[in-house]
Amino acid sequence: MLFAVRTVSYQNHLMLNICDANLVGKTITKSDFKFNISKSYFAERLVKQNEAEELLKKYTIINMVGEETISLSVKLGIGSSKGVKKINDIPFLLVFKF
Repeated sequence: MLFAVRTVSYQNHLMLNICDANLVGKTITKSDFKFNISKSYFAERLVKQNEAEELLKKYTIINMVGEETISLSVKLGIGSSKGVKKINDIPFLLVFKF
């Protein structure tokens, strides 16, 4: 499995945008809300699972989209399934580790 990632320094914190690579370029909608899983926001580069794990452990602000990404974060104890929201059956989760 490949993960699309983009890393950013934001207000003295490290921010990680990460999603299942197969979701890049998709737009999901619910009523009048649209969420674009864009290459510019999520896909600076593609990484394998071992690197995705290291990034998830390291970063303090994490934006996640996709079943594989969120399952990995929950397995690592970083995310919680209680915080997962879905749009058209695609899960997303935000994590802040302060």
